[in-house]
Amino acid sequence: MHASVDLSYVETLLRLSLGLSLGLLIGLEREHSAKEAGLRTFAFVGLAGTLGGLIGEAFALASLGLTALLIVLLNLRTLLDREGAELTTSAAMMLTCLAGILCGLGHRLTPAAVIVSTTALLAWKRPLSGFTRGLTEAEIRSAIVLAVLAIVIYPALPEGSVGPMSLVEPRAAWATVLLIAGIGFVNYILWKVYGSRGADFAGFLGGLVNSSVTVSELASRAAGGSPETIHGAYRGVILATSAMLARNIVLLAILAPRALFHCIGAFGPMLLCCLVLLRLDRRIDLSDTSEQTSDVLELPFSLTVALKYGLLFLALTVASSLTLSFLGEAAFYAVSFVGGLLSSASAVASSAAMIAQHTVDPWQGSIGVLLASLASVVVNQPFILRARNRQLTRQVNIAMSMVAGSGVAGMLVWMVAGRWIATAMEGWIPG
Repeated sequence: MHASVDLSYVETLLRLSLGLSLGLLIGLEREHSAKEAGLRTFAFVGLAGTLGGLIGEAFALASLGLTALLIVLLNLRTLLDREGAELTTSAAMMLTCLAGILCGLGHRLTPAAVIVSTTALLAWKRPLSGFTRGLTEAEIRSAIVLAVLAIVIYPALPEGSVGPMSLVEPRAAWATVLLIAGIGFVNYILWKVYGSRGADFAGFLGGLVNSSVTVSELASRAAGGSPETIHGAYRGVILATSAMLARNIVLLAILAPRALFHCIGAFGPMLLCCLVLLRLDRRIDLSDTSEQTSDVLELPFSLTVALKYGLLFLALTVASSLTLSFLGEAAFYAVSFVGGLLSSASAVASSAAMIAQHTVDPWQGSIGVLLASLASVVVNQPFILRARNRQLTRQVNIAMSMVAGSGVAGMLVWMVAGRWIATAMEGWIPG
């Protein structure tokens, strides 16, 4: 760090104002929490750090030293009062000083992001503490495995295509696996927080991970149940299908944004059909029910799940490439449909990866994505038989047929209208 020289009055004022504002922000939270170090103390710490960064390295170190001394005095006072050490406040105070120094050096985004994140962590103490106390050892291991696979394994994988005919891209495959697993992990966290709110959340959140497993579980619970339970299972199936479609759209948007345009004609009507079916079912209620839904999902992440997604993704990618090269489009579509029966997420990711690598035309890839999604819709119908309820089976079969039919009809129309629109908007569609 070097002393800042020849700064304009406006620039100096901006740096001091940012440092002071960030100190006030985190101090506001500490004041609200009735801590010994509050609004004014943190404002002074932020301002002192900013001055240190403005004047030079020696003064920046001096501001850190003074902040450390202040932290020692604060903890001595609380310990003498038998109130315990203020470790969290002390850490926040040191971060505020460091952020102030960054402000003095001319940084803006980094110190702001640090202080806003720190303030959020302080303000969300109770929800975070309650959530962590509810975690099991297996759930913690799942989080650690996901972190290792993302931070340690992914960078070690070779870049580019490998193997015979260069059919496999290890990093691309693993990135897709982590993307799918990440969606499931975030969903599991939401499940832990909201999972007791009935079959509606059970259907939607479960459908984000695996709609077939969710439909099977909801059907099993509806077997011999009350009319309300059966009705909740029907709602849950529709919502699970909606979540599956939404997840596939997100995967496509991330992996092959250009192909998203080509799928609008199919996914739009399918989602609209799901919304209409839910709207016609006028008894939708997101309030608490007697049904417990927290055990529908498996653990958020495990090595077995990672290997399953990875192997299935690789198998579908290789099979799709080979069948397209040697057997033509029809075989590629057949592989996409069969893949959708096993895991629509992996099948959609495989087609999207092929689109991104220019192995298939966006229209061909979008049809593969649609077939994988339709397969996931179709395969749900036999699972509902576990409910052993004719009325529920008939309602679900009609609903799934309407969703699938709307997707096919929309895609046929879009193949004509969409090509004309794509040609007219060629320069506007993201690559």
